[in-house]
Parts: sequence; C-alpha cells; structure tokens
Amino acid sequence: MSLQSLALIENWPVPTAAAGVVRADGTVLGTHGPADHRFPLASVTKPLAAYAALVAYEEGAVELDEPAGPPGATVRHLLAHTSGLAFDEHRTMSAPGERRLYSNAGFEQLGDHIAKATDIPFAEYLRQAVLEPLGMTSTSLEGSPAKDGVSTVADLLRFAAELQAPRLLDPRTVAEAMTVQYPGTKGVLPGYGHQNPNDWGLGFEIRGAKSPHWTGSSSSPRTFGHFGQSGTFLWTDPEARVAAVALADRAFGPWAVEAWPAFTDAVLTEVRG
Repeated sequence: MSLQSLALIENWPVPTAAAGVVRADGTVLGTHGPADHRFPLASVTKPLAAYAALVAYEEGAVELDEPAGPPGATVRHLLAHTSGLAFDEHRTMSAPGERRLYSNAGFEQLGDHIAKATDIPFAEYLRQAVLEPLGMTSTSLEGSPAKDGVSTVADLLRFAAELQAPRLLDPRTVAEAMTVQYPGTKGVLPGYGHQNPNDWGLGFEIRGAKSPHWTGSSSSPRTFGHFGQSGTFLWTDPEARVAAVALADRAFGPWAVEAWPAFTDAVLTEVRG
C-alpha cells in the first residue's frame, strides 16, 4: 500500500519536500519525495530532545519535578513550556506554571541540566539514548536542543513508530508525555496566535481544541507532535493509529498554514478509508 495523499507535497511551493506515514507496528504505509534527504528540523528537534530527557528520567539521572532552569522551575516546567523563560532569551518573563511561554531557552537549559546530570554532552546523550537504539543513523544534533536537529523522513518515521509503541521507554512514561501538563494554561502557539487553553505535554504539543491549528480538521484532539519554522512537522494521531512526517526546505509561513491541514486531512481520510 502506498498512500496517494502523500503526493500532495508535489503541489507545495517549496524546493524540496519529503513525507511519510507509519503505523504503530512500524509498517510504513508510504513515503513520497527523497526520504533520505537530510533537512534542518528547527523545532521538530524538541520532541527528540524531550524523549532523551525522558530516558534520563527513567535511568534515574533526573527527576521530572527536581529544580531545573529559573528559580522555582523544574524539569517538567521546562518540558511543558511553563518555566517562565522567554522565547529565545535566558531571562524570566513569569513565575513557573503561570503561562505557557513557548521557549527555546527552556530547552537549552533542559539540555544543559541533563548534560550535567549524566556527565555526557547533550548531543551525545541524545545519540546514545534515542538515535542509535532506533537506527536513526542520519539524524544529528548540531547545536541547540531546541532547534538544531537534522534528520530525514526515513529516520523520523522510526521515531514516530516508537512514539506509538514505545520500546525505549515504559509506555506509562510516554502516556504522561502525551498528557496535558498544567491544564488550563493559556499561551501563544507560534504562528497561530493566542490559544486558551494552549495544551502541551512533556515536549509535545497536544492538539486539543486549538483553532486555528497546523494539523487537520479531522485530527483527533489527542493528536500530539510538533512543527518547525524550517517547514517541518511530525504528528501522531492515537485514534487513527498512525503518524505522519513532512519535511521541507522552505521556512514556515502562509503556504504551510494553507497546505499542512489539507495534507493531514487527506492522509487521515485515506488511512481510515
């Protein structure tokens, strides 16, 4: 089976794009475009970094509720974008747990915290904890754990299968990561404006009832994932029992706001068909 809906990426106004869909058992339902082409992930780096953080938690290197980041904040706050840190600056904008302030700085402090706790540079920890065990040999972290990952559709489909049927983590840990942290918290979803509530798990955005949104109108509220400013996204829809990855080399903008939901709805329609 190869999904016809994936061919919609040919209509995207981008130089290069690739996409794929995978089931929980690792069955790839189809790919389109150069699945082995390495793309900058931008913020799709965050779910990978979060998964490494959860491995560190299960290994006993860190606790989710131990102090990390600004005063009063914890590892959990950093993962859930509620530490109070600014978007791209290491300064505090609000008290921990008060607002959903989407923060690259928070993920950088998370990476530093785990590097200190494990005595391994974070990029290397990510490689050992997540990338190597999943066979993601074309993926690397080349700087900030918030935004400097590089990967391929083929590799991210391996990660997306792991999210649906965890082998590296206890399924209960992954379920917690996909559960809303600090429910009812308001905040801005980058590119999509103020959302109330702005639901987020541990490193993964949760669709909930957000509108507008980068997933589809037929995506279930339990859908979780992330998109990146480099024109990239990964979502998993637990109700459809499927995950999708799309990578492109044009910055997020109005083209993506228009193209991505239609792509997602077409994929879901075909999968459910």
